[in-house]
Amino acid sequence: MEPQLGPQAVGLCPGRLVLLLWVSALSCSLSSLASPSPSLVPRSRTSYSFGRTFLGLDKCNACIGTSICKKFFKEEIRFDSWLASPLGLPPDYLPSYPANYSDDSKTWRPVEVSRLASKQQSDISDRRICASAAAPETCSIERILRKTRRFQKWLQAKRLTPDLVQGLPSPFLRCPSQRLLDRVVRRYAEVADAGSIFMDHFTDRDKLRLLYTLAVNAHPILLQIFPGAEGWPLPKYLGSCGRFAVSTSTSPLRDFYGAAPEQVADLAFQLLAVLESLRSNDLNYFLYFTHVDAGTFGIFNNGHLFIRDASALGVIDKQEGSPAATGAVGESRDIFSCLLSGCQVKLPSCYTIPEKQSLVLVCRQLLPPLLQGKFPSPVQEEIDTALSQCGEDSLPDPEVLGAASRLKDILRPLRTCDPRFAYRYPDCKYNDKF
Repeated sequence: MEPQLGPQAVGLCPGRLVLLLWVSALSCSLSSLASPSPSLVPRSRTSYSFGRTFLGLDKCNACIGTSICKKFFKEEIRFDSWLASPLGLPPDYLPSYPANYSDDSKTWRPVEVSRLASKQQSDISDRRICASAAAPETCSIERILRKTRRFQKWLQAKRLTPDLVQGLPSPFLRCPSQRLLDRVVRRYAEVADAGSIFMDHFTDRDKLRLLYTLAVNAHPILLQIFPGAEGWPLPKYLGSCGRFAVSTSTSPLRDFYGAAPEQVADLAFQLLAVLESLRSNDLNYFLYFTHVDAGTFGIFNNGHLFIRDASALGVIDKQEGSPAATGAVGESRDIFSCLLSGCQVKLPSCYTIPEKQSLVLVCRQLLPPLLQGKFPSPVQEEIDTALSQCGEDSLPDPEVLGAASRLKDILRPLRTCDPRFAYRYPDCKYNDKF
């Protein structure tokens, strides 16, 4: 029989937020709950129901002892409304939330808590899981997922292989090479680093968290395996809880559509450079977007542009190739394939993704509203012409890439070198590269 938590225990179990890893799913006993310091617990703690009212995990009897869960529990991650008494929670329907993060409860820095699935998608996901086992809406999510054929294969596996992720809906896993999956295991931050490509140090619950995260939204996994500290254009991953991930804070690109000409020129130049790095890099991975919007990219307060939402990134291993591309491994569709979308969704084959794909999307949807009408003639006409060619899907790859290169050349001298662009200042004074 599943352990049931009383109202107070529910309030004290932020793990009900179940680290993004698999949202509503892992059981825990009350004995696993650590007692917080009295100084960190507000008097309104008895009414604290973060898991139920905010993360929507009222079907999960879970408490996970990973770092971000503990930080939520000790209130080392706070929303602005938490500073008032009685404790207030932000609305549970927004896609992301500004918050403050502390390593010592004294010094705070801004972070972003982003939702990996909308509340509506999460509710649909829970219902689908229960329905797959002909269970009522109050079923144990963890118990049902543990009984699936896919997870039983994961339990027996020593290594994460392409056949274990076939049929999962994330574009990240559409073309999974063994080299890419080994990188996932080695870089997975929610377990102790064993420096191994084998999953011997993963508990059953660790495997379920990883599988669930990959099935719901691979964004936090991409932040871990392609970290900004190694030069990738992604924000720092701080952890995840339930259906939420925590990362360094950025402002979405849409906030800069009305910015000054020199600033939009700088952002557009950076955006084209980011896409170039995704196509060509030392690790020989080709990263491409399946779709983009004005919230896909974000800007730090030093002016540096990064990928804010990596959920639409696909990865093709140009060095090793992919079994899926040759048809060596067949697709397998199950409940993990349809947690957030229709089970019949078809993704394009690996080898049909053109090099120009991300450029066409960005030049067609994001750069026009950013650059439109910002510069005098004839510069604006040159920009518009290059943008038109860059966003033309009917043109062959070399022509689209050439148009993007011309656009960068036009934008380069339109950028200024001053303290507003702290990410490259004062280096830009001494090096044309910046």
